[in-house]
Amino acid sequence: MANVIAVIWDFDKTLVDGYMQDPIFEEYGVNAADFWQEVDGMPNFYQNEQGIPRVNRDTIYLNLFIRYAKNGKFKGLNNAKLREFGKRLKFYPGVPEIFHKTKELIEKDPKYSEYSIKVEHYVVSTGMAEIIRGSEVSKYVEDIWGCELLESEEENGEKVLSEIAYTIDNTTKTRALFEINKGTPKLDIDVNASIPDVMRRVRFENMIYVADGPSDIPAFSLINKNGGATFAIYPRGNSKALEQVEKLRENGRIHMYAEADYSEGTTAFMWISSKIQQFAKTIYEKERSKLKDSVSSVPKHLTE
Repeated sequence: MANVIAVIWDFDKTLVDGYMQDPIFEEYGVNAADFWQEVDGMPNFYQNEQGIPRVNRDTIYLNLFIRYAKNGKFKGLNNAKLREFGKRLKFYPGVPEIFHKTKELIEKDPKYSEYSIKVEHYVVSTGMAEIIRGSEVSKYVEDIWGCELLESEEENGEKVLSEIAYTIDNTTKTRALFEINKGTPKLDIDVNASIPDVMRRVRFENMIYVADGPSDIPAFSLINKNGGATFAIYPRGNSKALEQVEKLRENGRIHMYAEADYSEGTTAFMWISSKIQQFAKTIYEKERSKLKDSVSSVPKHLTE
């Protein structure tokens, strides 16, 4: 227990150069800018025209995807096709290599294996889980949190996206972090169950959260508050994104940031690797200390 180091990744603009939905727009000839502009107008329409007081801006885009699937703009779009689109994603340099290289940092050191210290990777995204599952990184992560969509069968027998089954937004990402913390994916434990900190599978202090900007502030805050590490990414040459992450650092939201390149030898690779090694060393020393404290001293002859 508690000897796991978790690296938790956002997806769009963190691992992927752009948005995971870009291959869908390309396939169906839909202008991405027009689509997202329509999404941006949906909350006001629902609130002003439909009288709905609260709309989740992070996940409202799913409704438009379902509408396009049903009206034929995204003809035949279903979960199987989402997985296929995942194969077309363009990742930043160093992805997915950083996943297995950071695991090897710890796996190849015998002193860490003695205490079952290991690295695990997770993805927590407001995007579509099936696209992530179809992508290259799915081979290297322990679990994926994302939005889940249900299908219905059309008259021609074709399945299309039709309903929302599960959503995760920028605030409920913290719920995913608690599930990782308590071991919900591995141990079939309810996230609301009361578990002493010492019994939790992945301590917050052993988590590294990697994302691209202000939308991840709730997750950054939770990790920072509990002693973990936070890291932000910005695309190469994007001065506005650089200013944004620098502001996050100035405000104490993140510990460090770097250009979106995870190749070996880059700032991102070295910082994440360094934190993993730091966490592993701390866990190792704590385990050694517990062992030392549990061993009683050797009896000695009494002297007069």
